[in-house]
Amino acid sequence: MKVAIYCRLSEEDRNKQFETDDSNSIQNQKAMLLQYAMEQGWELYNIYSDDDYTGSDRRRPEFNRLLADAEQHRFDIVLCKTQSRFTRELELVEKYIHGLFPIWGIRFISIVDNADTANKGNKKSRQINGLVNEWYLEDMSDNIRSVLTNRRQNGFHIGAFALYGYKKDPNQKGHLIIDEEAAAVVREVFSLFAQGYGKTAIARMLNDRGIPNPTEYKRLHGLRYQQPKMKNSTLWKYFAISDMLINEIYIGNMVQGKYGSISYKTKQNKPRPKSDWYVVEGTHEPIIERELWDRVQTLIAQRAKPFDIGTIGLFARKARCANCGYIMRSSKNRGKHYLQCSNRHVAKDACIGSFISVDKLEQLVIDELNRLSAEYLDKDELEQNIEFCGNLQGQKERLTADLTAYQKKVAEYSKGIRELYMDKVKGLISESDYADMSRGFSTERDRLERVIADGEKQLAELDEKIAAGDNRRELIEQYTNLEHLTREMVETLIDYISVGKRIPGTKDVPIEIHWNF
Repeated sequence: MKVAIYCRLSEEDRNKQFETDDSNSIQNQKAMLLQYAMEQGWELYNIYSDDDYTGSDRRRPEFNRLLADAEQHRFDIVLCKTQSRFTRELELVEKYIHGLFPIWGIRFISIVDNADTANKGNKKSRQINGLVNEWYLEDMSDNIRSVLTNRRQNGFHIGAFALYGYKKDPNQKGHLIIDEEAAAVVREVFSLFAQGYGKTAIARMLNDRGIPNPTEYKRLHGLRYQQPKMKNSTLWKYFAISDMLINEIYIGNMVQGKYGSISYKTKQNKPRPKSDWYVVEGTHEPIIERELWDRVQTLIAQRAKPFDIGTIGLFARKARCANCGYIMRSSKNRGKHYLQCSNRHVAKDACIGSFISVDKLEQLVIDELNRLSAEYLDKDELEQNIEFCGNLQGQKERLTADLTAYQKKVAEYSKGIRELYMDKVKGLISESDYADMSRGFSTERDRLERVIADGEKQLAELDEKIAAGDNRRELIEQYTNLEHLTREMVETLIDYISVGKRIPGTKDVPIEIHWNF
């Protein structure tokens, strides 16, 4: 029997002298698990070890490598110190330990809490372990959120990175002090804008002088910074100047909570309404004087272009520069609308400068749509070549299978509640333990019942779409022989369009359309 050992260490139980060292806790886990495997006579396949990761982080690199190897059945057993080292999420306990591992022929064992999928009798204890770990995650998340909210309300800086122009005070946690070298650039940006320079012009001036943008400045000075996602990340951009000019932190006010996490189970964030931000005045020394700030805000308000509610550019956020990947910005000249790369004016050689008129791009898209529709309709191969709605029958089969699995889990939770009640009646567990455990089962069962109800509605909608499946030719004919596009058509049909630079000596601009079908 081949065994895979999995170890995990969280920040709270970390104990290292150097970043590259394995922690004492990891070493202890490995020693314990290797000793156990040797006593059982198992052959070691590999040791998978994630350091400084929580049990709710699904992006753990070694954890995901373990799962990939398990699916290939490169070993027979997964061995951990405790079930929580593998995961603290009940959903993943059910998905892998009770779901996919048996299908893949993998046995799961955790030593300390006696979890062993070869022993069917302790499945309930594994589920209870999963619930307890889930409650631990939720309680810990609530406690952390409460502490952070309190610190935000009291004006303490809690971010991982200090705003450009400031740095974290080494003598006072949660306090910002001015970084004079960067602050000089901030003052210059505000002064230039107050003198009438535009945001793109200011970015170009800074780039021409070789002044690094905020991310590059922090990297060069050994400060913490967020890893950039785009090319040309060392250059100042229009949006960096724009965001700087409206940030109240530069006048001494602490502004936090602009984004909030979706759930304690994910690190994804979403914007929060301005009314929910935490703003505390006078928490640190200002870089920008109030008089200059007010003058800049007045100019920004005066320059703001009026916006007609309900209108939006035909290719808004759909056209990207083929060279640098940035969203192309719209402009207007002599009554005609154009799209241009937002990088083309910020510095010399920053980008090839993709440029195209909206009318020309619209015609290119229409020509390609007409070509595609004519090809499929003329060959009478619509049903074979284009599957609208992502293969409705396949969606129905997957949804039906999911609903069956959910209904099975609901039955298991109901059975678990009944068994817990019998254990309470027999005196095997106390009244308070029964209340805690059954509450967790009931909550999960109720959640799954709501999921099932939603799924059944989706199933009914799919049946209606399948019944109307013969009108697919009618649907595509809506986009045949077009003369103009609408924003609705663009949104429905196009994911994005990559626009290149005009071919020298011609009027041709190469484009690549990424369709939604």
